[in-house]
Amino acid sequence: MSDYGFKTTLSTTFDVALPQVLAALKAEGFGVLSDIDVAGAMKEKLDINMPPYRILGACNPPLAHRALQAEPDIGLLLPCNVIVRQDADGQVTVGFLDPQLMVGLTGNSKIREVADDAAVRLHRVCDSLAKPTIP
Repeated sequence: MSDYGFKTTLSTTFDVALPQVLAALKAEGFGVLSDIDVAGAMKEKLDINMPPYRILGACNPPLAHRALQAEPDIGLLLPCNVIVRQDADGQVTVGFLDPQLMVGLTGNSKIREVADDAAVRLHRVCDSLAKPTIP
């Protein structure tokens, strides 16, 4: 991906991938606070058709609470964004914002502990999605 995130690519449809992503996030203690349908917004606001693209605002309440206790303004960097998008080749990309960015932006060592925990959990979500499932 880039210096700000990591991703995996799934050989499935968007409609199959999205519930898989939600379930994998839930298994690691993340709920979804926001679900932005980018493709729907582009169609509604600009009359532009694009492949399915969702931005999920994933939140692990205990981690968010720890972060807010350490840095009250950290809410500007929360929740952890996860994208689910249909690629031109028909595959689905699932991308994760790297929680370590919070550390660099705040310089707060207590945030490092929270970011480390969140990163481990989100990498497990990513890895679980990358594994082929047996029907």
